[in-house]
Amino acid sequence: MASLVSAVVVVEPLAGRSASPGLAPTPPMGWNSWNRFGCDIGERLVREIADRVVESGMRDAGYTYLNLDDCWMARERDEHGRLVPDPVKFPDGLRPVADYVHERGLKFGVYADAGSKTCAGYPGSLGHEQVDARSFAEWGVDYLKYDNCNNDDSPAADRYGKMGRALRESGRQIVFSICEWGHERPWEGWGRQAGGHLWRTTRDITDSWASWTALLDLQVGLEEHSGPNGWNDPDMLEVGNGGMADHEDRAHFTMWALLNAPLIAGNDLRAMGAETKDVLLNRDLIAVNQDWGGKQGRRLRDDGEQEVWAKPMSDGSAAVVLFNRASTDREIGVTVAAVGLPSAAEYRVVDLWTKAEGVTTGELRARVPAHSVVAYRVWLM
Repeated sequence: MASLVSAVVVVEPLAGRSASPGLAPTPPMGWNSWNRFGCDIGERLVREIADRVVESGMRDAGYTYLNLDDCWMARERDEHGRLVPDPVKFPDGLRPVADYVHERGLKFGVYADAGSKTCAGYPGSLGHEQVDARSFAEWGVDYLKYDNCNNDDSPAADRYGKMGRALRESGRQIVFSICEWGHERPWEGWGRQAGGHLWRTTRDITDSWASWTALLDLQVGLEEHSGPNGWNDPDMLEVGNGGMADHEDRAHFTMWALLNAPLIAGNDLRAMGAETKDVLLNRDLIAVNQDWGGKQGRRLRDDGEQEVWAKPMSDGSAAVVLFNRASTDREIGVTVAAVGLPSAAEYRVVDLWTKAEGVTTGELRARVPAHSVVAYRVWLM
């Protein structure tokens, strides 16, 4: 490949070209409390995070959902069988919190469980789907993450289908995130039939290189089951939580963008450093993730510790990732033909991290640092 010359190129999503109507025509983007804060949540945190989503530029980059995870509710339902927000953590309830989030141009999400109790032991929604969905609608909820702990071993399709129907009948449009961990393969059809807009394909992520790369391997072969309003979800981002080096965070974000994974950040935005902000606000990779065509990226080649991944884009270009799992730098190359582009004399290439731009006659090749990626977008000239 010809050497790349420095140039700043921002590749924006194609406006007004949604391939499908619905609540999630592109993968949801936002923030969730669990990975960084666990049960240590409350009204003040939500308000402060909402402000930082706006001030940091994340809202304008597409991060619109602010989602509470487990532990937001009281230990017991009220006398009418309704969920009650924890009176210490949320003394005024959830409606004022949702209003604060909405006033900042964001959307508000909560967590519940398709079992008798949530994973942290709070009241589950199994058998309470209708009343809980009505509460969510009354509180102004826009997104429900529905977990799978403490279930009664009945088919997941039935349990999740009941909540999906209840949400549709609630009178409010609510994105439905099926957090079933992939045990019963929701991507094969029942996830959409249950009303899901996204479905977990894996166990929970943790803040380590070994965790997210293991989850990445589980996405191979699932690409045909993902698309507008029905996305494969390998779990939330760990970018900026401190368990990985900056280059490992970049690799993690790059691969989630290529997979069309929901980009749900989980770091403390109030203490976000410049390096983390640069990762989460990489507009070129966000554009890859949010491309209206909705084609999930796939692994083209696996050479052991070196891999090549690619994703077809709706404008005819391709996103290409050279991925190095090794602990030392390695050279990785691939032909443009192998990533699916038609024959041409020359191709325009943009490095999606350095923003350097160049031309190639048919090969992409780079020395990729250890535990890192080089990501390109390639067009016919």
